[in-house]
Amino acid sequence: MFVLIWTTLLFSVRDITADTGASVKEHCDKEFCITLSKGEITAEAGLCVVIPCSFTTPSGFRPKHMVWFKCEPYQTKCEDSEVIHTDKNNKVQSGFKGRVSLLEPDVSLGNCSIIINDLTEADSGSYQLRVQSWSNGGFTFSPRANVSVKGLTQKPTVMIPPLTEGQQTTLTCTAPGLCSGSDPNITWTWRGAGEKHSHITGNITAVTQRQSSTLTFNSSAEQHGTDVTCKVSFTNNITTEETVTLNVTLYPKILNSSKCEVQSGVLTCVCISEGFPLPTINWPLLETHTEYSVLTTVSNHTVSSIVTLTVKDHSNTVTECVSRSEVGEVQHKVTIVISERREGEHSHT
Repeated sequence: MFVLIWTTLLFSVRDITADTGASVKEHCDKEFCITLSKGEITAEAGLCVVIPCSFTTPSGFRPKHMVWFKCEPYQTKCEDSEVIHTDKNNKVQSGFKGRVSLLEPDVSLGNCSIIINDLTEADSGSYQLRVQSWSNGGFTFSPRANVSVKGLTQKPTVMIPPLTEGQQTTLTCTAPGLCSGSDPNITWTWRGAGEKHSHITGNITAVTQRQSSTLTFNSSAEQHGTDVTCKVSFTNNITTEETVTLNVTLYPKILNSSKCEVQSGVLTCVCISEGFPLPTINWPLLETHTEYSVLTTVSNHTVSSIVTLTVKDHSNTVTECVSRSEVGEVQHKVTIVISERREGEHSHT
């Protein structure tokens, strides 16, 4: 994956430097020419930045290696003590060691582009190039690339496939930015309704790769409507996170609390069903009756249907409740309980 990122960066820089329009500008001084970004290069802390750069020299100048400096924009010239990259590592500022790399090590190709990893806001400033020759001479280009590093605002990308109750699923969290440098630490937490965040537990395994993490688990009804948070931590205590809400497809299920009761010639049936998408409830055995009332209430992913009608014949001992949605259908036989009061059975004060 590292090779893929490196190749992507290299080709993207080539595309930029090939554009001689608004993106880059060439500056020449006595046949020493350098092409840099025309405007300020912006980046975010914790990630990386690429400074596109190319140069040409007179025919008699044989480039040996490149030296990059970083200093404040108001300085006329970067000092020798402000080296951030050279072939002699002992001359590099301690804060830049291991963070700066050439995208093309072969200096003869004229590609002076660099990548700086693990950015902080202190990396804002001007970057200047010096090309050293085989004859121990060198040339420092006056034009400089200006970089501005702001606080991290980008968030991780969390990919959620369709979730179905009882089936295994995998969430993927990708850290922001094409690169960062050091591997970020990626953690997952979840929270149910009204609960505090906690690390996900249960039959779950997390496999962390460079700049991405996968979370595999079996989807359940309890996870529907819960929040899952992916937190990405970079070096220098720079963090970002993204929270998503899980929507699990739940097959319709009729609860055991569904019941029917006859009292004083009035039949009252209650059918309670859960599911997502929200199911509907029908009473097929009651369709022959011409007069009845139905009250339907909805709470979260639960629907309750109460049907009331007057009956004279108590011979039926069961009725049927049917719950269906676009993902399935379930039928449930509901026993009719007769609990009529005997005439004259009233409480006395």
